[in-house]
This record gives sequence, structure tokens and C-alpha cells, in this order.
Amino acid sequence: MAITLTEAAASRVSAFLANRGKGIGLRLGVKTTGCSGMAYVLEFVDDLNEEDEVFDHSGVKIIIDKKSLAYLDGTQLDYVKEGLNEGFEFNNPNAKSECGCGESFNV
Repeated sequence: MAITLTEAAASRVSAFLANRGKGIGLRLGVKTTGCSGMAYVLEFVDDLNEEDEVFDHSGVKIIIDKKSLAYLDGTQLDYVKEGLNEGFEFNNPNAKSECGCGESFNV
């Protein structure tokens, strides 16, 4: 079981944490919502929960709860810039389909 980051994503998360001035890493998760059923959640983590799994990639800690890991195992988080648009992109091998806007997925 693993979650990975591209170098671009690791660099961006490191910069966000440095600008924030605190935090041990970035939480990846899922929540039930959206037109396809599930949506990705990204948030800073200051304290670990007992059920958290921690992955370290390029010095960046990715924290994920065990329930979300079942849906996100094998996912690679990337950070892309295309013209004026930029943001995180999830490459999730478990997603069977995504909605048209890219905000939600189903497995």
C-alpha cells in the first residue's frame, strides 16, 4: 500500500508548509459527495490520529486514514501548471470513472 508524489507535488507541498509555518504534512482523504460519489480531500496536518498511515516521499509526509487508503492505494499526487491554471492532480488507479468537472470519482 502506498501513496506517492511527483517531485513537482512534493516541492509545492513543502513550499505550502514552509509558508504556513507549521504542520507535519498533508492529509489525503476521500469524502462522499459530488456527482460521481466521492471527492478528494486535501488538508494540512498538525497532529496525527491513531488510525493514520504515514508515507514519506521526498521529505514530505503524506497522512491518510485507513478508510481512505482503501480508495486511494496506489495514487500518485502531481502538481501541474497549464497556462494560467495550476493545481494538484490525482492519478488514482482505483477510480473507475470521474465526473466531467474532475472534482469527484467512483470506484
